[in-house]
Amino acid sequence: MNRYIRQSCLPEVGDAGQAQLAAARVLVVGAGGLGCALLPLLAGAGVGQISLYDPDKVELHNLHRQTLYRMSDLGQPKAEVAARHLQALNPECRVLPSATRLDPDTARTAVPDADLVIDAADNFAVSYALSDLCQTLAKPLASASVLGRQGYAGGFCGGSPSLRAVFPDPPPVAATCASAGVMGPAVATLGAIQAQMALSILLGHAPSPLGLILSVDFSGWRVSQFRFDGAPEPEGALLEIVARVAIRDDDLLVDLREDGAQDPAGLSLRPDQRVVFLCASGLRAWRAARLLADKGHRRVAICAVGT
Repeated sequence: MNRYIRQSCLPEVGDAGQAQLAAARVLVVGAGGLGCALLPLLAGAGVGQISLYDPDKVELHNLHRQTLYRMSDLGQPKAEVAARHLQALNPECRVLPSATRLDPDTARTAVPDADLVIDAADNFAVSYALSDLCQTLAKPLASASVLGRQGYAGGFCGGSPSLRAVFPDPPPVAATCASAGVMGPAVATLGAIQAQMALSILLGHAPSPLGLILSVDFSGWRVSQFRFDGAPEPEGALLEIVARVAIRDDDLLVDLREDGAQDPAGLSLRPDQRVVFLCASGLRAWRAARLLADKGHRRVAICAVGT
């Protein structure tokens, strides 16, 4: 217990809490900037098992903020490199790396086995898909997003409202770290907050971070928070997020990555036919699907396939 003595001596942790952490199974989606900040904190705290999904490889431009990696890791799968470093940090933590993208299909297998899901992908399509599944299975979800010098971390589902209850739709225009830039300390701060939320959820601390959003804005040096415990879930049919393998032969597939993709207003389709809009990030697909749904078509889905 010498490893955890500075933590377990807290009355809100204790030996019983440390045992809870050792028995916990956590699913982490994303080993980028947020993941690199939160993963060592979870492993160091004694979380027993971490299942980690990330399809990317370590690149040079990652290193200014993804400080879990080294120059010698360039070109290697992030999930596998992260697992190796975490095992070196704490051999008592079992890390199960998957160098693949967690999509709505594979999530149906991964999420039920987890006590807690951590969304560190910083990708809105992944966030909404995870939230939908966690809400159905009553699994707690800790999600965060950061861009530039600001971001937020929040606790959703698990008996609290879902991400859609707070953000029914993503922003109309979504910048990325590649297009808008990001500061490493801002990412590390939000990742650390996400890790603290995760540990507090696993330990059952009160007040719970579930139903809470904490925002940090370093451009104006502001920290704010609000609770959304009573936020109602959206009414009516939700835009479905599907994996590519879930697209059926009888679906009408609209690939918005292609030049001259058809305007959703001009589609010819049956009332009962499902329309699936596909793009890289899911944002263009979401906008097109929303337009069609607002015109009264009820069977609409989106698919984000990545870059």
